[in-house]
Amino acid sequence: MPTLHFRFADESDASAIADLVESGYRGERSRAGWTTEADLLDGQRIDVAGVLAVIRDPASRVLLAERDSEVGAELVGCAQLERKPGYVYFGMFSVRPGLQNGGLGRAVLAEAERIAREAWALREVRMSVITQRGELIAWYERRGYTRTGEYLPFPYGDERFGKPRREDLRFEVLRKRLVPSMASDAP
Repeated sequence: MPTLHFRFADESDASAIADLVESGYRGERSRAGWTTEADLLDGQRIDVAGVLAVIRDPASRVLLAERDSEVGAELVGCAQLERKPGYVYFGMFSVRPGLQNGGLGRAVLAEAERIAREAWALREVRMSVITQRGELIAWYERRGYTRTGEYLPFPYGDERFGKPRREDLRFEVLRKRLVPSMASDAP
């Protein structure tokens, strides 16, 4: 796997982030990877205005994963980290479809967990995943996440989140307790 560089996004990254997230989940481009939601939802996953709202939110950061290319740094992955009381919410996770299944997602997730644990001193990560995404839930379980049995409704009628192709969509909350690292516990 090529060397990744991580940084937090700024407003100038919003368009590239929106494009990356759309490519990972919606439309024909998303079918090049395994994270597609194209069979469950039509329409957009997020737009530039939505990304800008996340970037401008003082409780949130968008983590970017970039690799070196002939034309400079290439955006290959991203995730939102939102500080909540006692945990970090992990969302807007995307890896460029043609690069999925090569370890990039694991690397982005590990970096997000490191930031939550070491920089923000939080001991838990939570996320919500569409329940019909069994293969994605299993991927998170292999990385230590557990199903909580807590469900959230899908925002039917709000096209900012897509146009559902079925009527039984909902989210399940997953969580992972973070073990303090030796570096973060040092005096």
